[in-house]
Amino acid sequence: MKELSLHILDLVQNSIQANAGLIGICIDENIKADSFSITISDNGSGMSKDTIAKILDPFFTTKNKKTGLGIPLLKQHAELAGGNVTIQSETAKGTTVKAILRHAHFDRQPLGDMIGTFTGLIRAYPGIDFIYEHSVNEKSFVLKTSEIKEELQGVPIVSPEVIEFIKEMMEENLKAINQS
Repeated sequence: MKELSLHILDLVQNSIQANAGLIGICIDENIKADSFSITISDNGSGMSKDTIAKILDPFFTTKNKKTGLGIPLLKQHAELAGGNVTIQSETAKGTTVKAILRHAHFDRQPLGDMIGTFTGLIRAYPGIDFIYEHSVNEKSFVLKTSEIKEELQGVPIVSPEVIEFIKEMMEENLKAINQS
């Protein structure tokens, strides 16, 4: 995975497979503190302590395949960029995966296309509520699909006009928080 957005997509897909109805994606860039963190949290089925202990093993997976490379690769990329990954989970309550990296580290992967990633998730999973939070130093914005759905009064969130609105809103807000 060459971009952090692909790790985010992988983690969100894990949440979806754990039957999450609410998934939070939080990106916190603190340039002054040289910190870049990604937190994915969900209200899915969670994991047992035994599963959490095995989850960083690339040859362990709960899916119908031979390997579970997503979280081990994220851990490797975080460590290469001077950081780490933590996992908190409770059966029947959900999971939180947090990756912390050094913001200015040479080996930190670029974030990638979060607008495309987020709108792709909305299109693919319109029944799931997503919360996207992004902060850069003291500036931040939050987008909640539940609030957008409420305002739409029955118009599908996957309609092209709504997706374009979400893209434009994200572009404007990301530009605003990235300005010094």
